[in-house]
Amino acid sequence: MQRSLRSTTIGVLICAIAVAWGACAWAELSGNAAQLHHHALYESGRPYWLAALAVLAAWQVMTAAMMLPSSLGFIRLYAATALDAPGFGLALTLFLGAYFAVWSAFALAAFTGDMHLHRLVDDWPWLKARAALIPAATLGLAAVYQFTPLKDACLKACRHPALYLMHHYRRGALNGLRLGFGHALHCLGCCWALMAVMFAAGVAHLAWMGALAAIMFLEKTAPGGNRIVAPVGAALGALAVAGLFAPGAIPGL
Repeated sequence: MQRSLRSTTIGVLICAIAVAWGACAWAELSGNAAQLHHHALYESGRPYWLAALAVLAAWQVMTAAMMLPSSLGFIRLYAATALDAPGFGLALTLFLGAYFAVWSAFALAAFTGDMHLHRLVDDWPWLKARAALIPAATLGLAAVYQFTPLKDACLKACRHPALYLMHHYRRGALNGLRLGFGHALHCLGCCWALMAVMFAAGVAHLAWMGALAAIMFLEKTAPGGNRIVAPVGAALGALAVAGLFAPGAIPGL
């Protein structure tokens, strides 16, 4: 019975991931994804709160598609540990709610910063004439972050979920909320700079989503995932340089 419930839990999450990717593919192929690009949102004339709601709605789908796959290992261990505890369903719901809330807060902060950046570009002719600096700087930031101690520490925590559960697991729904929040912070520490690239490429841009999701999945779950961190950083640095001198050569930017 326990194994069946655990398998059902993971199965439902895998279906949610598949549906999220399907929704993103539909948005890209139908042309609707272009409406969520930062330029389109800024130039749409919508009130800030309405544009932010559109981004947050899309970000829930992106989080399910891009981040949940690399967190399935942690969730599987949590389900195996907590399945017998009273209120497991509520605890898991709160776990996932906290996880999505952390990524939503990041999305809102990034979107707000992006809108202010657009206003700065409009008000500063020098920067407006050199708009390619912005996506190049975003790629450069992601490249540099790959080599930071914080990235490494958060990746180690994500690669060893059993250790985190051993130290922090307690029974009860409220602890599900705490675990979801803590795990999400480690994921954010691993991946925020890579996810920030999505604001340069355009929210729901399918090619960038696929590339970045694959990178994050391999970094966090593959046995040799730590070996790709530096090459990814170097590749992002090369793209940042290319973005300065040939911005049109990079799809989506």
